[in-house]
Amino acid sequence: MTIESVDLVVIGAGPAGMACALRADALGLKVLVMDENPLPGGQIYRNVSRSPLPDPARLGADYTDGAELVKQFDMSSVTYWPDTLVWQVSHSLEVSFTRRNETTASGQIRTRALVIANGAYERPFPVSGWTLPGVMGVGGAQTLFKTAGLLPNVPTVLAGSGPLLYLFAWQLIGAGRPPAAILETTPGANYRRALKHLPSALRSPGYLLKGMKLLRAIGKARVAHIRDINELAIEGDVRAERIRYRSGGHSATIAAGLVLLHQGVVPNVQLTRSIGCAHDWDDAQLCWRPSADSWGETSVSNIFTAGDGAGIGGAIGARISGERVGLAIAHRLGALGTESLTEHAAPLDRQRNRHSRVRPFLDALYRPAAPFRRPTDTTIVCRCEEITAGQIREMARLGCVGPNQTKSFSRCGMGPCQGRLCGLTVSELLAEQNRQRMNETGYYTIRPPIKPVSLGDLAVSYIPDENAAKPTEWVPK
Repeated sequence: MTIESVDLVVIGAGPAGMACALRADALGLKVLVMDENPLPGGQIYRNVSRSPLPDPARLGADYTDGAELVKQFDMSSVTYWPDTLVWQVSHSLEVSFTRRNETTASGQIRTRALVIANGAYERPFPVSGWTLPGVMGVGGAQTLFKTAGLLPNVPTVLAGSGPLLYLFAWQLIGAGRPPAAILETTPGANYRRALKHLPSALRSPGYLLKGMKLLRAIGKARVAHIRDINELAIEGDVRAERIRYRSGGHSATIAAGLVLLHQGVVPNVQLTRSIGCAHDWDDAQLCWRPSADSWGETSVSNIFTAGDGAGIGGAIGARISGERVGLAIAHRLGALGTESLTEHAAPLDRQRNRHSRVRPFLDALYRPAAPFRRPTDTTIVCRCEEITAGQIREMARLGCVGPNQTKSFSRCGMGPCQGRLCGLTVSELLAEQNRQRMNETGYYTIRPPIKPVSLGDLAVSYIPDENAAKPTEWVPK
């Protein structure tokens, strides 16, 4: 089916997408928001309007603070399509989608501007045994808690680094299911590197005080918190049974029926790459991000990016980013003058500067250690095709200089996840082996559809070009 055009399509109903849509809607634009989830909120505010928990405050103020934004979004005149998968966007701003609610319907819609606010996903964390049943990401476990109230019922170990590790441990403690242990992989050297950014971080002390509160709660609950882990291996015959670690020359094993891994999040760039937007390597956050100007416009005209999909900045930063992009698009489409744009953006810029002060400190402190980004040769890197780090290194020795070549030789990156769980690792392994910079090594070429769709979806979503020359009718002799 073909839908009439709109002024703005926003992909993603997290904090950035909702904030962007609300700003643009208030300025008179016709806005449509598409999101894969059944409810608005994204990952951070997932199910906040319909939480299965008796007391959603158990998840923390960062979660419940999103309820007001979701309420404003629900009460606005923004058109909202939940359970909608966007699987292709053209340079002429034709958006191909599949709506999966009571009946599946596919189609295309034309828009004058597009905002990609599809957030982030957990950084790949390839360690020995990470493909065993009973191993998942902290973010995945937190999603189960937010959407269904599900909690671990077996001894659970959290391993890795980053603020989410502490937050979920605190949430488990509050729910009466404290983890058996936290194995923190943050290198000791990171603390020294982060010190130079501490004065700036202290100008926004809220984040640091929040972290101290979580650590105090973990200590009070007597959860084993073992630091400076430099080696991890998950072991078990048919599923996770224990986790072996090494710290400071000492090795030990902890029984665990569930291992939750996390070492930060990275922007979800699958859609921007499939469109052909330029991307840059961010060495501070060790990730790819779309190249964009100060208003979020990518290298493809009238396609913008906002929130964590444009670079990791957290929920508040995502909201601010979304609002600024909404203003920029309203200005681009003639709904807001230049003077008004500057006037509306000024308070947002001040908020952005205040909330971004802590980011260099966090980026330096929780920079993932190299062994957990570029694992040993026997570790599986591509879960879909079971390709090991050693095989990637061998392909580099044979002359592969980029991930698209390794894909051709090994199918690495061609599975259902389309490189989401191996792309960063493969690029880093090749760059190290070939002594290249990440921008020289590059990333997979992502082609639409970015997620699996049926042939029927492809057939019904085609918009014919009315100006194209019609084929001459062939008449048999």
